[in-house]
Amino acid sequence: MDATKTVAHKSKIWPVVNFAFGNFGHSALSMMFGTYFMIYVTTAMFTGVSKSQATKSIAMITGLIFVLRILEIFIDPIIGNIVDNTNTRWGRFKPWLIGAGTISALLLIVLMSGIFGLSRSNTTWFMILFIPIFTIFDIFYSFRDVSYWGMIPALSEDSHERSIFTAAGNFTGFGQNIVTMTIVPVVTYVTYLATGKHNEGQPGWTTFGIIIAAVAIICSFIVALGTHEKQNVLRNAAKEKTSLKDMFWALAHNDQMLWTALPYLVYGFGNAATAGLMFYMFKYVMDKPGLFWIAGLIPTVSGFFTSPLYPIINKWVTRKTIYAVSMCAMILAYIILIVSTDNLFMVMTALVLYYVPQGFIFMAVILTLTDTIEYGQLKNGTRSEAVTLAIRPMLDKMSSAISNGVVGWVAVAAGMTGTATAASITAGGITLFKAFAFWAGLIVHILALLIYVFKVNISEKKHAEIVEELQKKLGAENVN
Repeated sequence: MDATKTVAHKSKIWPVVNFAFGNFGHSALSMMFGTYFMIYVTTAMFTGVSKSQATKSIAMITGLIFVLRILEIFIDPIIGNIVDNTNTRWGRFKPWLIGAGTISALLLIVLMSGIFGLSRSNTTWFMILFIPIFTIFDIFYSFRDVSYWGMIPALSEDSHERSIFTAAGNFTGFGQNIVTMTIVPVVTYVTYLATGKHNEGQPGWTTFGIIIAAVAIICSFIVALGTHEKQNVLRNAAKEKTSLKDMFWALAHNDQMLWTALPYLVYGFGNAATAGLMFYMFKYVMDKPGLFWIAGLIPTVSGFFTSPLYPIINKWVTRKTIYAVSMCAMILAYIILIVSTDNLFMVMTALVLYYVPQGFIFMAVILTLTDTIEYGQLKNGTRSEAVTLAIRPMLDKMSSAISNGVVGWVAVAAGMTGTATAASITAGGITLFKAFAFWAGLIVHILALLIYVFKVNISEKKHAEIVEELQKKLGAENVN
């Protein structure tokens, strides 16, 4: 009997562990792509090119990325629909996890090499090739992201079990924090070995891109080969393929999904811009670039506690309360950063308040979105697993587009590019920096808090009632 329980316990643990591994490499690649790619563009991609040409190229790259990512945002629901309609002997998600994960990782290397040096040797050909390469990379990156988080409702229909899978995936999101902690020392060290210079140069950025790509590919294989989709009444009732028209109709009529998505989008705008500008704060405002690793250490350490704690806390505290308290902590962090960037202790305090709650907020949002799948199935008769969960990466992409645009523009407008130092930044440049990095973030976080608290109504209890009602309804219709 004990042996049987042990086997059953292991059979439940390993899928969770393997699922968690999947986000370690993906989060590292996401951070490299979403945050540090623009830093690479503004500081190293055009080294050796004249300042006027470099400034022009940076502006063009910033504009191109912004436009391309906005256009590709509308592709994400279609990607989700393609994943939802995938039917292979390996399941719905595994082909995309392995194929798209590998392709996007390899293309990251190409981008981080300045397209094999063309950014410095031939800017015309670089610009011509950059558009299709970046677009293809972004599309396959989205397939990997959508298929990963879209697996959760296929792994369990129970809200608590889903929270465990989500917590596990969110826990290994510290991969992005490892990137923040290691990127400066690794890039600087490799650059020194290659050139003898103590700075963040092209050799270091390319090498770091190769490392991140390799980790991302390995983790894609682990999650694909180590998890298994479950078949149940709710999923079997949605076997028919969904047309794009039906998909968009179902999304438009899922009010709780839309109300959950809106505050996450607003929150993401401020959060992505702040995260993208954090390196500039340490280097150009505080004049302490050597301490930037702390901005990676804090979320890494907190991630070891927040993700495992969420399912435990959620047993006694509703996710709406968890979301609200976490958002209030981030609002306080913004207030501190606005008034105290010259005080290291206060900055560290603000970073704790800023990074620690993010895991709780992500958990609350992704679980609410996941529960709206059954809500939409009951209300509209359409079950869209990957499509619904494609909303989050779509919103992340919108936020990242804003972040890339803001980071690139602020860096140029405030003079925080090339060989600039903290001493060369004017008071006006710092004021401009704070307006976009902190004031804008403060305002949108307050707005996100109000929308979620007053408009999102699907709770854990409400979801359990929906699942029970669905099962009775489908049972009465003899759906097996």
